[in-house]
Amino acid sequence: MSALKNFFAPVDMTTGVPWQKIALFTIPMVLGNIAQQLYNTVDSIVVGKFVGDNALAAVGSASPIFNLLLVLFIGISVGTGVMVSQYFGAKDRKQLSHAIGCSITLTAAASLVILVFGLIFVRPLLEMLNTPASIIDWCDSYLTILMIGGAGVAYYNILSGILRGMGDSFSALIYLLIATVINIVLDLFFVAGMGMGVPGVALATVIAQAVSALLCFRKLMKMTEVFDITPEYLKPTKHHSFTMIRLGLPSGLTQMIMSLAMIIVQSLTNSFGELFIAANVIIMRVDGFAMMPNLSFGNSMTTYTGQNVGAKRYDRVEKGSVQGAIMAVGVSTTITILILIFGKYLMGMFTTTEELIDLGMSMMCILAPGYIAVALSQSLSGVMRGAGDTMTPMWISLITTVALRVPLAYGISYLTRTPELPTGRSECIFISLLVSWCAGALLNFIAYKRGGWKQKAVQ
Repeated sequence: MSALKNFFAPVDMTTGVPWQKIALFTIPMVLGNIAQQLYNTVDSIVVGKFVGDNALAAVGSASPIFNLLLVLFIGISVGTGVMVSQYFGAKDRKQLSHAIGCSITLTAAASLVILVFGLIFVRPLLEMLNTPASIIDWCDSYLTILMIGGAGVAYYNILSGILRGMGDSFSALIYLLIATVINIVLDLFFVAGMGMGVPGVALATVIAQAVSALLCFRKLMKMTEVFDITPEYLKPTKHHSFTMIRLGLPSGLTQMIMSLAMIIVQSLTNSFGELFIAANVIIMRVDGFAMMPNLSFGNSMTTYTGQNVGAKRYDRVEKGSVQGAIMAVGVSTTITILILIFGKYLMGMFTTTEELIDLGMSMMCILAPGYIAVALSQSLSGVMRGAGDTMTPMWISLITTVALRVPLAYGISYLTRTPELPTGRSECIFISLLVSWCAGALLNFIAYKRGGWKQKAVQ
């Protein structure tokens, strides 16, 4: 019983063998990312099978806009995660309590802002992007429901980030698994059973995320041996709010600009028609599985680095950075090979349209080498963020996305135009993404080796 209890307890990553601590912390996160991906995958499978390929395209076209509207939560989440991991590593109960309380209050304010602005600007954005008339109403209803239930989505991501910052990735996994089961059941009930179509998928997601957020909050309320949640700590202080914004704003801005870039690229994607839009959705769902180890190792390295920087164990940071990067690249390579072998079968889960499956698989082959590059990028940028340097990863992301990917996508599209292909070759979308990923890996490696991140610890 005590062994089981330890799984749900905060984990001190400032002691023990670095690669073992990182691996044990990462495994629940990989499983959690599988569950998170199942959210999106089941949504797509259900609408693709029970509604049609256009409904599948609608869900995919709406995603970049939803990501753009979540930038405030991204900033709060990253800033909170860095502060929590460093204060936890430093064993500073008071500062840890202030950081957690401040994030809870700021998330409530951000949820209200997102709700108001989201409901006002969703439809104009869809029209500006030349969203096909056949799917624009579905996109609109899907996004509206997500905006109304956005607080649940926000609080799950931020509260689970707090748990992970203290080394408890297992609780976040269990709550996500519960939410995933709820989401799958409700997807089938609302879409297949009640015939609600795309809005039913959004409603299922909102309810499931709200349940997982409540479970995370319940867990945090019981962790009185580590920190306190009282009205005193729920009131944001100038110092903690500023520090959270300073650490999180670069990531929030990065997400915003990357989402804008994705929206611009989505406009190009839309020009290739509904079939390519639907293929792109399927690719991104399979892509989510390829990205799972990369994102997991990136978040693990943020927590590992944050705790050790807080404890001033820079020797462990250096050793863990190398070991974490090697594990990330190895795991990513293995998963990429498996996806290349079995990818066609995965894509067949979303649609029975053979042309759609073949198109998706050909594009996935273009992306494949990039996943290994992303593994290196994520692990090293996770180290820099955990140390408090959120600016460097921001600039690298902006350079590779805005200055490289978007111009390259449109440039290839323009140069490959023919009478038969008036908008150019659709491969431009994925070739540009591959190049930006590889460039990001190189720039993150250079930034890590220069070592400026070592002077960025939270004070």
